[in-house]
Amino acid sequence: MDKYIKVKKLNMSQIFIDEGVVKPVTWVENTQDSSELVQGISVNVVGYSKGRGFAGGMKRHGFHGGPATHGQSDRARAPGSIGAATSPSKVIKGKKMAGRYGGDRITLKNRGILVVEGKKLAILGPIPGSYGSEVLLQLNSKKVVGVENEN
Repeated sequence: MDKYIKVKKLNMSQIFIDEGVVKPVTWVENTQDSSELVQGISVNVVGYSKGRGFAGGMKRHGFHGGPATHGQSDRARAPGSIGAATSPSKVIKGKKMAGRYGGDRITLKNRGILVVEGKKLAILGPIPGSYGSEVLLQLNSKKVVGVENEN
């Protein structure tokens, strides 16, 4: 189960399964010849989230910023205090501050393959990365609920 299959993220769409049932899917293109990817199986999806560059505290951590009144003319997006003064005389490790945001490796477990059309696959739900990015699929032994297997 440690084998990874490389695929390329194409686009997002939706599939109408039954009357009134809509499933969001992400279409990917299989870049390797793999007969193991069939409809109804479960896969783990490994990809890298979109990088957002150097981001401030409001975008990166959801800080609310300072007040708009009471003489605060230039503190609207500032993070506020970052620690005590004399003791401990340092910024504690892991403090939420501005910095690089995104570009992290993300693993989504138990995503179902809804449709197989030649080299194209429809994977249930969103997957990380931008369109055209490389994504890894890892076969899983679990069966997806609500998806019929063609075999």
